[in-house]
Amino acid sequence: MFMFGITPLTRPLYIFIFISVDLADRFSGPVPELHLACQVLHVLFLFLPLLWALGILPPLDALLLWGMEQALVFGLGGSPMSSNLRLLLMFGASTGVAVCNFFIPSTLGVVLFSISTGFLLSLDLSQVGTLCRSPRAVPGDHGFRRGGSPPPPSSFGWNLGCRELLLYLSLLLVAMVEAGLLHHFLGSAQSQSLVMGPQAPVSYLLLALFCLCWALREIQGAYIFGGMFLNPLYPKGMSSVQTFKQRDRALYTAAAIRRVLVYLVCPFAMIAFLSMDKSLQLLHTASLSVGFTRAFRVVWQSSDDALLQMVVVVLVQLAAGNNILPGWDILGTGVQLLLVGLLIDRLTQFLAKLKFTLTVLVTSWTEKKQRRQSAGTLLALNASLCPIVLAVVTLSALLSAPLLPLFTLPIFLVGFPRPQRSWPGPVGTACPCLDSIFYQQMSGSLASALRTAFARGSLGSLAPGSHFLGRFQDRMVWIMILERGYGYCTINIKGLELQETSCHTVEARRVDEVFEAAFERPERLGFTQGFNLHWGNALTPCAALAVQVYSDARNVLSGIIDSHDNLRKLQDDFLKALVWLLLRYCVQKHKGFLWSSEEGSGVGGRKSQSSQLLQTTCNQPPEDSSSLTSFGDWSDEDDLFGPQPARRTVALVTAEAQVGHTALQTGVSLPGSVEMDSLFENMALSALQPLQPLGLGIGMPAVDKGRNPEVFRESPGSLPHLNFSCPQSEVFNLPPGWRMAPLLPSRLLQLRSLFPEDWFRFTLGQFGPAVQGEATEDMTKALKEDEALKELHTQVALSCLISLGAESAFTSPSYVYRLYCGDVPWTEGLNWLSSSKELYQLALRAFRFSFKLLFDQASLGPIESPEELFSTLEEYERDWYIGLVTEKGWHDSILQEKPFLFSLGQDLAMGTYTGRVLSLQEQLVQVGRLNGEGVRGQWANLSWELLYATNDDEERYSIQAHPFMLRNLTVQAADPPLGYPIYSSAPLHFPCL
Repeated sequence: MFMFGITPLTRPLYIFIFISVDLADRFSGPVPELHLACQVLHVLFLFLPLLWALGILPPLDALLLWGMEQALVFGLGGSPMSSNLRLLLMFGASTGVAVCNFFIPSTLGVVLFSISTGFLLSLDLSQVGTLCRSPRAVPGDHGFRRGGSPPPPSSFGWNLGCRELLLYLSLLLVAMVEAGLLHHFLGSAQSQSLVMGPQAPVSYLLLALFCLCWALREIQGAYIFGGMFLNPLYPKGMSSVQTFKQRDRALYTAAAIRRVLVYLVCPFAMIAFLSMDKSLQLLHTASLSVGFTRAFRVVWQSSDDALLQMVVVVLVQLAAGNNILPGWDILGTGVQLLLVGLLIDRLTQFLAKLKFTLTVLVTSWTEKKQRRQSAGTLLALNASLCPIVLAVVTLSALLSAPLLPLFTLPIFLVGFPRPQRSWPGPVGTACPCLDSIFYQQMSGSLASALRTAFARGSLGSLAPGSHFLGRFQDRMVWIMILERGYGYCTINIKGLELQETSCHTVEARRVDEVFEAAFERPERLGFTQGFNLHWGNALTPCAALAVQVYSDARNVLSGIIDSHDNLRKLQDDFLKALVWLLLRYCVQKHKGFLWSSEEGSGVGGRKSQSSQLLQTTCNQPPEDSSSLTSFGDWSDEDDLFGPQPARRTVALVTAEAQVGHTALQTGVSLPGSVEMDSLFENMALSALQPLQPLGLGIGMPAVDKGRNPEVFRESPGSLPHLNFSCPQSEVFNLPPGWRMAPLLPSRLLQLRSLFPEDWFRFTLGQFGPAVQGEATEDMTKALKEDEALKELHTQVALSCLISLGAESAFTSPSYVYRLYCGDVPWTEGLNWLSSSKELYQLALRAFRFSFKLLFDQASLGPIESPEELFSTLEEYERDWYIGLVTEKGWHDSILQEKPFLFSLGQDLAMGTYTGRVLSLQEQLVQVGRLNGEGVRGQWANLSWELLYATNDDEERYSIQAHPFMLRNLTVQAADPPLGYPIYSSAPLHFPCL
């Protein structure tokens, strides 16, 4: 509300600034600088409407946040923060430290106070409460652990325990003792010459550490020397995760050495250098106080950057030798480091912006799809006005403002300065859909892998505002670094839509080409092969990370679901699966396990036979942006696969969903998927009330209720008493209502031969010991020979078979698909079956089991023994979820990381049915670094275009595919409402020591 309230004051503020400068010039003495500024502002005042229209002048909230961030980073040694509140608090605390240093009379006190406060402020103190309250929880629980597997509890840094406290206290005490002793004994004896004084050994040590750390970091990535040449030491070939890890062991040792140097050796070497500096004797000036506050803080906050800055200062002093550099030496080491840090940052930004500028200019002509009629004119104009273009790039770098390519054409403006996060809203907003669950699941494992990569240096220098792109199958992960401190990093993970639009597909193909050139390379490389042919691309491959993700495989079921032999086998498999589930239900009930209706018809089970096909199954080609609509108004004329009986669907007889089982929103699963919306109005099966047919009588068989009503409905009291011959049979007794099917006994008698008696006895023998304690062979034999128990299960199983309309076998694929979806055609037993939710769910689950058995046997061969069938069903129950994508259980299973998931789908356009299998595996996610200035520039253009030019055309030129700039992907990754990532995590805080 504060930021929203001051936005209308933006224009009056600028006018007030202009008037204030004019009044100061009029009523003050002659000040040449002030007079010149007044003249310049008089000219700019005429162009204020144009500057506002072009969006060059920042809003007041962005200006204030940008100013605080710049002051915190370059003036006080801090880091950009992940939220506005954190920025305000950190800016206030850091400013207080600088003020205190100004008033501390003792230089030794200043050194000790700066080191201690710098160390504490560089830690992620905001997570202390979370870590202490939940020692086994992961930092950033609001988005980090939703669906990811937690890291090992013994992993250092994930919780705040004795080890972490001991390490931090030890580091702080050693640093303070070192600084105090060196400053006390050697600080006042500093020679004027760096070459001869006590600082000289430390200076040479810093040079050696910088070279060694830089070399060890370079060899960790896929490319070296700024992404220009392939790294010959990086593992070649990505055939498997195990092979990659074995080849990566040699680099792991180098990474461990670098980690020790960066986090333990370098900070103490830099503290020693600063503690002995002669300019500490002149601390009681504002500039030196701020300079050394920053210097002692940045040693911990960003050791890599501090080492580079200190090396530059040392090289300047060594180059000068005994000569005095006027205007430089008088600044003091603290201010020198401040200026060097600012200069390095602005130079880095200038080079990145210049590369972005050249990419826009060159590709506007070389890329045919980017070449417009005005391309030649714009290129000629940019060439003739080259000094102005360079001036715009330089001004943009000096202000740390994004370089804005107007409509992403080669027309460049300076965007208004803004914080590194680019967006005013909180981190974590997204446009969720059904596919968001995949990114939610993988975010935890990805963050664990990123932690290791950051610590090793595999992704290069980490600076807040850096952007990375991860790629796995059809998934795109956008990673942004929000803040960085000593031993911790805060990131935001976004998931982009899966390949759907043609623009997305074009850029995704280019991303694949870039990664293939880096990671799928031959063993021996020539010069041309070792050069990065995609160096001008916005993406530079860095490393491959092992992440637990779901591999997605789709199979066209032609020849399987439409085979008459398979359809005939489906009836037998259904009865066997139903018998197995009924007996298992009895065992669970006996052991006190409550039946969980939330599971719906989903299944868990161990790795089944079809999971072996995942390694060789190809994905279906993605479709263009096509939205799958509701499937509820299907008519008989839509049947593509033969006749089907007249039906009354479950969707027509379903009551209102239970409270607490909210139906999931409809939508496509994976773009390009053949998965159709379910026929029960996208409601989770677990949310269905017992099915109650409407009393319309349309299409129902005529029933004379005046004659023999007991045939169709019996009261529980009229049920014959079951005389079990074995005492243990009572455990496998079924609820009385399950025997009340309104079916003629003659119909059950006709189907009696279909009941698998041998399978029933075998399954009973397997489940019997689970309820008998110490079972004997005689007891098990008596249980198998109990005819009353067999008749009970025969009656219930055959009643379910008739109620599902499967008594005459399954005649068409469409009928099988509708039963799988729970869209049961009306039968005279449907009312009875749906009145018992548990039995209905068991029957539907049994049918899905039987279809999965059909799929596995058609793919890998028949099941040859009862033992194999029993173990396969157990496997389904443990490690599989068999259901539909739109069900709540599907999403819950992904978050719970079920090893496997299976779903049956239909592609109306192709006229085929498909099977979809998700397999949780450790896969290599390829990660590359994006040109951060290119991303900020395109985001600035997006913001300007939609907020100032109101160009909200969905097909506008500035979001079309651009293989070099990845324009479409970059627009997607912007925060809503300007962008549309389907998943965005809350800020994830994790250690990277």
